Amino acid sequence: MSPLAKSLTMSGRRIAAAWIRHHSVTTDLIENMDKKATWDRFYAENRNRTTTFKNFEWFFGFDAIRDFIMPSLQTKSHGDALLHVLDMGCGTSAIGPCIYRHSHLPVRVTCADISPIAVRQMLEHIQANTIQPHNASSQLEFVELDCTELQTHYVCRSVDLIVDKGTTDALLRSKEGKGKAGLVLKQCLKVLRSSGSLLQFSDEDPDARLLWLETEAQEAGVMSSDVSVQEVGELRGMTYYCYQVTPRPIV
Repeated sequence: MSPLAKSLTMSGRRIAAAWIRHHSVTTDLIENMDKKATWDRFYAENRNRTTTFKNFEWFFGFDAIRDFIMPSLQTKSHGDALLHVLDMGCGTSAIGPCIYRHSHLPVRVTCADISPIAVRQMLEHIQANTIQPHNASSQLEFVELDCTELQTHYVCRSVDLIVDKGTTDALLRSKEGKGKAGLVLKQCLKVLRSSGSLLQFSDEDPDARLLWLETEAQEAGVMSSDVSVQEVGELRGMTYYCYQVTPRPIV
């Protein structure tokens, strides 16, 4: 075999090996998106690829959905009290900090994620790059939180808005996450105020997601919910939607 042929063969093997590693990581991520270890690994590896921090956005960033989030906040004002906004499964997204920065109303924004690595990266970034809120009374916090355990952290009817950008999608698409997705939805609706809303941003078609939401968001004798959908827009050939779920406690 000539040196050139040998070199091409070795290059082909390296490319094949790299593809196999990438395929393995991708398959592992998709099948285990309900697991803490998966996200710890993802954010650690993502951070190691660059020398400077960069927010990682699933689907899209704040500008694409600010017209869904900010008007929703305006309808929930209750005097001078802080509106509690939960960015659930925040990862290293800038969504929560952007709400804190742009809200005219006083807000307490909690960015919560199951991965302590993601939470630490966000804390370090914010400490190094201070954000000034539009409203001086607003607060911003980052917490490690398993979203299947919301009710151990928040009392019933204490949260005004929950933003879910891809978190439910991750659970529904993972191997063992569908039951967790239903549990998370029910807990969201219990910690939301009666005037509160859950905004789910997803690429799942309304025919499938609306049926799932309408089924899972009911609890006989305890709770019913209003479910609606709006199209966010198209990005890279994929259409995205905003599903709004509003709890209706049965009294």
